[in-house]
Amino acid sequence: MSPVAMHMSDGLLNAPLSVALLVIAAVGVGIALVRARADLDDRTAPMAGLVATFIFAVQMINFPILPGASGHLLGGALAAILVGPYVGALCVTIVLVVQALLFADGGLTALGANVTNMALIGTAAGFLVAVALRKLAVRGKGGLAAVAFVSAFVNTLLAATGFVVEYAIGGAGGVEIGKVALLMWGLHALIGIGEGLITAVTVTSVASIRPDLVHLLRGNAKPLEVRS
Repeated sequence: MSPVAMHMSDGLLNAPLSVALLVIAAVGVGIALVRARADLDDRTAPMAGLVATFIFAVQMINFPILPGASGHLLGGALAAILVGPYVGALCVTIVLVVQALLFADGGLTALGANVTNMALIGTAAGFLVAVALRKLAVRGKGGLAAVAFVSAFVNTLLAATGFVVEYAIGGAGGVEIGKVALLMWGLHALIGIGEGLITAVTVTSVASIRPDLVHLLRGNAKPLEVRS
């Protein structure tokens, strides 16, 4: 077992913890389903579809970090910034379910853990950071890029931390928790840089054309202009 990828496979966690995380994921996704209705309309629904498609495509592409280790975009911060935390969590969840069912990317028994880490923890972390730095984001494209980068970096590390905590509680992979933590945090710090760059480029590209479609810039009222 080599715990260096974010997607957990079958057998990494014991059965009781896997079931508990499945329940947590189901509750979180259920809340997101209810709350997402307020963010979805004729304008944002197509954007949500594009976000899910983009995350699915990029997650299928791995980039090398170290010999024998690779990473991919998680997408939580990207989705949260563009379509909001609740719709974003649903987008990432859909991607994870499709990957697990059709491409065996992440185990079925670990689906609850993967959804919890990437769709719930990652998306929430990315959104909270972006909201905290929102004043910087609306100052211009440079500020928006910086906020997107930091949000994605934090999203990656906190999702990895979820992995570490879960493995410490109920790990069944036969690897010491110290080694797991070192690999996960070390490698995902590097992955977070790539995640941040991809997120910054994507978000600023959308904002340069349609800032009103960027949830972070729209706020609760009218669209905010990204000043250059």
